[in-house]
Amino acid sequence: MSVSVPSFISDNMVIQADMPAPLWGWAQPGESVLVAINGQQVLSEADATGKWHVKLEPMSHGGPYELTITGANTIAISNVAVGEIWLASGQSNMQWIVADCANPEEELGASDYPMIREFTTERIHRSAPQENMNGEWFVSGRATTGQFSAVGYYFARYLHRELGVPVGIINSSWGGSMCIPWMRRQDLEGDPDLAPYLDNIVEAIDAYPGVQQHYEKLLAAYAEEYEAAHAAGEPLPPVPELPPGYPTRAATGMWNAMIHPLVPYAMRGAIWYQGESDAVLDLALLYRKTFSTMISGWREAWGQGDFPFLFVQLANFNTDTNWPVLREAQLQTLSLPNTAMAVTIDIGDAIDIHPKNKQDVGYRLGLAARAAAYGEDLVFSGPIYSGMTVEGDAIRLAFEHTGGGLVAKDGKPLVGFEIAAGDRRFVPAAARIDGHTVVVGSPDVSTPAAVRYAWANNPACNLCNAEGLPACPFRTDDWEP
Repeated sequence: MSVSVPSFISDNMVIQADMPAPLWGWAQPGESVLVAINGQQVLSEADATGKWHVKLEPMSHGGPYELTITGANTIAISNVAVGEIWLASGQSNMQWIVADCANPEEELGASDYPMIREFTTERIHRSAPQENMNGEWFVSGRATTGQFSAVGYYFARYLHRELGVPVGIINSSWGGSMCIPWMRRQDLEGDPDLAPYLDNIVEAIDAYPGVQQHYEKLLAAYAEEYEAAHAAGEPLPPVPELPPGYPTRAATGMWNAMIHPLVPYAMRGAIWYQGESDAVLDLALLYRKTFSTMISGWREAWGQGDFPFLFVQLANFNTDTNWPVLREAQLQTLSLPNTAMAVTIDIGDAIDIHPKNKQDVGYRLGLAARAAAYGEDLVFSGPIYSGMTVEGDAIRLAFEHTGGGLVAKDGKPLVGFEIAAGDRRFVPAAARIDGHTVVVGSPDVSTPAAVRYAWANNPACNLCNAEGLPACPFRTDDWEP
């Protein structure tokens, strides 16, 4: 058996700076393995199962270096950078590539950044934790960056420019995926709300090839029916539902095959863009638990403590599912330590679930990283509701993250506010900025009890801070949807 390593320990890789960096692989049981880089030499011995493991001493940002791993054979890994590693995960808005986003030609022409790299994992799911997956590191440049995660790339570019250090993105994302597939089995077991998702999981994943073939036949038939109905001006047929064992729904499948093989590769933190597939009401309510449980599970698995976890709140979009409740669940996740959220309620696309402006998404996540991961004192979030006071026939709202002050983004009167009395009937409300607060009222509500802002799938809203970061959608009530 030759000495071997996981796929992400390969040419063009990035090793996390300023912290111990685990590396590992396989060899003959009892075989000595020597790992050398940048003046370090660390010796290991493969255990009875053939697994060896070393931990490099912290290194400063730099490179390129050569990493050699020597046992009975030698593996030489070239163009290694020491920099900032971020794991980028979620569903299609994280998977969405630079070539399919805004201004691709201009962006690709300016993408020659030899110290920005991306490793994209293969999209697979398994019923048990895996030790490796296929993938390859690519250096940013005109010929490669088009296939990078757009959110990941613009986030990395922002950090690279601001910090002046190498940045590596590990892109492990899958369009259409729910949160449940990204969770560990032990985080689902024992919870009466989550454990049922494990029922028949092995059978479902093992049966996937046949399920996929059947689903593709349904989609082909749907396409024919759709075209016929559209041409005849008749009602369009419903889209076939995803089968229960489909990988984007199968519990633990993506954790097992797309995240577990990376543990415990040292990283600075994670960025996440997901939630669209969990926005039906029951799942949106459950997201209050699934999302925070997933984050805690990942942190426990890595053993790096509460590493920064930054995520994107769902943008505005016309849909028939319940995005306000999902956005609220995302907001509540900020109760976990060392988390931050990029609000995108102002840069979505009413008719496209994949907004093309990923540059601002990367920028806002980058601001959050500078605060949460790198300890900078800066305005990194738009206003977030923090409390209310009833003042006669009006309600005064207080906010955190007001920065240089509250403003209307377009310079027009504030929009997006609703107010209700105890009867829970919300009506449009007038709102005005008063210092770092907003006063809301309506002549139709004399005894106000609650206010909601941007509480719709695709709301018209314009409250932000002077730094141009939008206010997070919110409600002051706790009335169940």
